[in-house]
Amino acid sequence: MLELIQEAESAFAQATTPAQLEDAKARFLGKSGRVTELMKGLAQLSVEEKKTRGAEINQLKQGIEAALTARRQALAEAELAAQLKAEALDVSLPGRARGQGGLHPVTRTLERIEAIFGSMGFDVADGPEIETDWMNFTALNNPANHPARSMQDTFYVDMKDAEGLPYCLRTHTSPMQVRYARAHAAKHAGAEQMPEIRVIAPGRTYRVDSDATHSPMFHQCEGLWIGENVSFRDLKSVFTDFCKRFFETDALQLRFRPSYFPFTEPSAEIDIAFAEGPLKGRWLEVAGSGQVHPNVVRNFGLDPEKYIGFAFGMGPDRLTMLRYGVNDLRQFFEGDLRFLAQFK
Repeated sequence: MLELIQEAESAFAQATTPAQLEDAKARFLGKSGRVTELMKGLAQLSVEEKKTRGAEINQLKQGIEAALTARRQALAEAELAAQLKAEALDVSLPGRARGQGGLHPVTRTLERIEAIFGSMGFDVADGPEIETDWMNFTALNNPANHPARSMQDTFYVDMKDAEGLPYCLRTHTSPMQVRYARAHAAKHAGAEQMPEIRVIAPGRTYRVDSDATHSPMFHQCEGLWIGENVSFRDLKSVFTDFCKRFFETDALQLRFRPSYFPFTEPSAEIDIAFAEGPLKGRWLEVAGSGQVHPNVVRNFGLDPEKYIGFAFGMGPDRLTMLRYGVNDLRQFFEGDLRFLAQFK
């Protein structure tokens, strides 16, 4: 009997998978197995022999079942060990920390612009990006069919204003100058002397345009200073000071080049040239400006015979390109974190 148990243990030990172990089990404990054949032989023995022989066979069966259970446990433990090894966590590797975000470079520029002009006494105005035709065009001396409207490729919205004209995505932030000035004039109506209007209007604007230096969605920052004695000299002083502080250098020069804008008269493009760095000696356009047109002053709700001032408009996206040395505006808005992460 002991020899049969040893034979079963040897057979079970050679099984390397649960299926092989079940095949080995059948050779000893199956319907045609060795132990079953011994049980069948009891029928030919006497009663006393059956008791003795039966006890021996039961002991044999228990020994084989114990060997089978032990091998099953060993195979299960081996399988678990292999699984744990395959799925093991290497605690010596560095952890995967959650990435830390940062402000978009254009957002940094907008905050910088607001801080600089805020220190000069300018308020910051914000308003709707969907505008009426009157606010976006007419109030700024762009009446219907005026040639200046063709200078701006406009996105229109499928809804009409009180005059039956379609709303549009604002093509500039100048409508906020109108809204702010009208609210300011209404607030101080009847006052002996109205406080000066100093305001900038940064925000998103939209035009049908896309190339290396233009995007269908882009940012603008319009500025307005209206008072009883505000001149081009003030415009030059304010914008020169802004550029020097924005680019953190005195080694630059500004040039006011005659131009045309329907909402200012006279008008000028503002160019900048750096005295050092990679852009040294090149004149670059950074803003448009001019004395506010009398018709626009009237639309502010003010008397153009009494109040005068200047307005300017610049592109924060372009200023960001100059500040960081980027030559394609579209990179700022493609959402590539490999590009944006360097500005954190």
